[in-house]
Amino acid sequence: MSLRPFDTGDFAERMRRGAEAAAAAGFDGLLVAPGPDLQYFTGYRPAVTERLTMLVLAAGRKPALIVPKLERPDAEHAAGAGAVVMADWTDGSDPYAAALPLLGDGTRFAVSDNAWAMHLLGLQRAVPGSSYVALTESLPMLRAVKDRHELERLAAAGAAADKTYEDILNVRFAGRRESEIAADLASLLREHGHEQVDFTVVGSGPNGANPHHEAGERVVEAGDAVVLDFGGLKDGYGSDTTRTVHVGDVIDPEVQRVHDLVREAQQAAFEAVRPGIACQEVDRVAREAITAGGYGEYFIHRVGHGIGLTTHEPPYMVEGEEREVVPGMCFSIEPGIYLPGRFGVRIEDIVTATETGAERFNNTPHAMAVVH
Repeated sequence: MSLRPFDTGDFAERMRRGAEAAAAAGFDGLLVAPGPDLQYFTGYRPAVTERLTMLVLAAGRKPALIVPKLERPDAEHAAGAGAVVMADWTDGSDPYAAALPLLGDGTRFAVSDNAWAMHLLGLQRAVPGSSYVALTESLPMLRAVKDRHELERLAAAGAAADKTYEDILNVRFAGRRESEIAADLASLLREHGHEQVDFTVVGSGPNGANPHHEAGERVVEAGDAVVLDFGGLKDGYGSDTTRTVHVGDVIDPEVQRVHDLVREAQQAAFEAVRPGIACQEVDRVAREAITAGGYGEYFIHRVGHGIGLTTHEPPYMVEGEEREVVPGMCFSIEPGIYLPGRFGVRIEDIVTATETGAERFNNTPHAMAVVH
């Protein structure tokens, strides 16, 4: 499938919505630092350095981007550059003084989570009495609802992760180190089009009871359950999937029982997704199923997280998150059970909310595959 590049019109519309959302939340503007937020609004992906680069979005004013003068040529080639007023500053001058005209009379701003503290402190000195609230707190749903072209990219990333999983089942597990299998996963993700690999969790046997186990030097053995959690970016958008496989045909009855329970919980949570349900309800449905099966205390993390330009972003499907699911939201559903010192099981798909329920971006079987 050919993916249409995002153009100036796409970025102009995103910036308009961002400015309006900031105003509606009571902010004088939105300050966007280099990272996924700046990429989302402008298509510009500069290196993150000590030099100030900042997009200013404010209702009723044209978007403005200030960059170091030496980086202006690259900024002007960004897909969204035609929708902004551009300013620059030179080394040896005060970048915060140069940014003042872009801020207008504002003193209260929402700001990208990954803005450097030195830049916020510099702006505070330049604008006495100004205050800043991180986007995750102030406008957490800003990037949460994906448009059609974003959904196409997420679907393609999910399909590539599925191909990676299908291929890894043909790799030898027994007698090899976790780190070797993790390297195979990374290589396969790239082979299937990922430009960036973010993680390759290989948790074998007792290491599977650590949800974010760093693949290490443990040698995988026959009889192990192995948690495989892997993902990254393809065409700029994220993949993230988990399956639990078994090394050898003889499966311990409790391993099978736990795996079946996690499958049931994952399916129940998937079926619960619909417009208007609170995000926390998706977590609750999975947790209730695992608790009813007698393993509630061993489900030790939220059931899901949003995904887009980064592999973890709002919305978070967790107790206390009362925001409603709306069509176009994309997030993981990944219940797990972790028995310390013994084994762990997790099953994860990326899904998107639709007008009638949910659609999976991962479609490999949930049944526990046997590897050798």
